[in-house]
Amino acid sequence: MKKKKELIETTIILFLISIIYTLLVKYYDVAAIGPNKTSVGFKTINSLFHSITGYNDIWYKITKYLGYIPFLIVMYYGLIGLRQLIKKKNLKKVDKKLIILGTFYILVGLTYIFFEKVIINYRPILINNELEASYPSSHTILAITICISSIMMSKYYINEKKRKTFDILTWCMMIIIVIGRLASGVHWLTDIIGGIIISTFLLSTFNLLLSNTKK
Repeated sequence: MKKKKELIETTIILFLISIIYTLLVKYYDVAAIGPNKTSVGFKTINSLFHSITGYNDIWYKITKYLGYIPFLIVMYYGLIGLRQLIKKKNLKKVDKKLIILGTFYILVGLTYIFFEKVIINYRPILINNELEASYPSSHTILAITICISSIMMSKYYINEKKRKTFDILTWCMMIIIVIGRLASGVHWLTDIIGGIIISTFLLSTFNLLLSNTKK
């Protein structure tokens, strides 16, 4: 009971930090330093960091294509759940952990949609000559939430002999995507940090929900 209370408190704190940080990115030290004179918060550190990285097409393409792999992980667990549903013919008999994981994926998707509609800032470069929402980095959120949640679930659904290799490769992929996205120059520094903070909150929520399945 004490552990669950700590998880709840941690999740609430991370949620508040996510909100406060996002508001700061929107309203603190704002200046029109983006393409087409778009406004960006934390302009001093963002402009400095972007002047160092610039745009790196190699890292952009690496992270773009690596970014598809987490969807394969989602499909893998989705197929496990579908197989159980077909076999048991009752959603209530599907492993609760898989139901929670599916709910978590929906939450991640809703977070993405929210920030596509509520635009905090735009990318530091034009993509196909168009402005695109930049905060938070969706690649960062996708990599962190999907990779870490899959590692948390792997002990239940992946063979022990294969699990260690799977976990190592998943960790490596996540790190490469996050660092590569930062190095690519298609996001402001604060977009990546925001992605990490929001991902931490989402994963804390997932861990809290998952704790209900543990005896």
